[in-house]
Amino acid sequence: MKNKNKSVIIWLLSGCFLVFVMVVVGGITRLTNSGLSMTDWHLVTDTFPPLTEAKWQETFERYKQFPEYKKINIHNNFTLEDYKFIYFWEWFHRFIGRIIGMVFLIPFIYFLIKKRLSSETIKKCVVLLGMGALQGFLGWFMVRSGLIDNPDVSHFRLSLHLTFAFITFAYTLWVALDLIYPERNTPVLPLRNIARYALVFLLIQIIYGGFVAGLNAGLIHNHWPLMSDGQFLHESVLLEKDSWLLRLTEGKSGVQFVHRTMAYIVVGMILFLAFKSHKFDLTKDQKSGITALVVMVFLQFGLGVFTLLYSVPLWLGLTHQIMAFFLLTAMTYTLHRLAK
Repeated sequence: MKNKNKSVIIWLLSGCFLVFVMVVVGGITRLTNSGLSMTDWHLVTDTFPPLTEAKWQETFERYKQFPEYKKINIHNNFTLEDYKFIYFWEWFHRFIGRIIGMVFLIPFIYFLIKKRLSSETIKKCVVLLGMGALQGFLGWFMVRSGLIDNPDVSHFRLSLHLTFAFITFAYTLWVALDLIYPERNTPVLPLRNIARYALVFLLIQIIYGGFVAGLNAGLIHNHWPLMSDGQFLHESVLLEKDSWLLRLTEGKSGVQFVHRTMAYIVVGMILFLAFKSHKFDLTKDQKSGITALVVMVFLQFGLGVFTLLYSVPLWLGLTHQIMAFFLLTAMTYTLHRLAK
């Protein structure tokens, strides 16, 4: 690591860590059904939660005007204390988003003034700032879908919000890796191409992970390796009258089937990459990246199976999401080392 880039690298890796934390808290927010507790969005006035009991009561009364309370929680003896619990997780999720904004913007301005960034890095950082702003919009766009009629957010919007967070994390890491490894080695083209395809399938798997979370599709067909006794594809998918596109994107059984099947494809792609890598004289970094990929993908696959078998308990669902981050980290690092 070059000394002149050390502070910039630490800044970018700090951003990666904060995005990771935000997605973890977002996972808790989803799994505790806390995402619709804050019914509006203000850049400044929502920075801190209500500070007095009267303000809490006012906020709670406002929440009661929306579908989640009217259609679900009104029947569950839902109290102010219950509301404070779900409010905390959504507020904390948004608070971390504000912190990320400051952590990216303030040092960026400082590094610009001090001329610590190359023109290429400046362009990449501007892209990152735009991605951060778009991610904030996508978060509110998602929440809005659950405040109108249906007391749940659109699984399409949830998946878009989640997947874009993963992509933002990966791109931030890639920019940091460009500075950590400024030298340009000859790309290992056959392995690079396999890794690119593996990344595409991994992102599709993340998208479908968002679909599964948004539809609560992990709460059905809690069997493995078959969806039920003797059925690889559950009969409910075949019996639906919708088009196959809708069955596999909006139906719970269809979405879970794609997520299950895509897991085998991702494992197969990474194992194929590892097998082909033995034919090349790789650097230590490249070998380490591929080894980490194999370890992470098997851990993630195992976590996915147990998360399904135990009907998505909070700790397992969250661990499964965290491991997806580690797998994407290994994939990004490996592809960077093979590509550059």
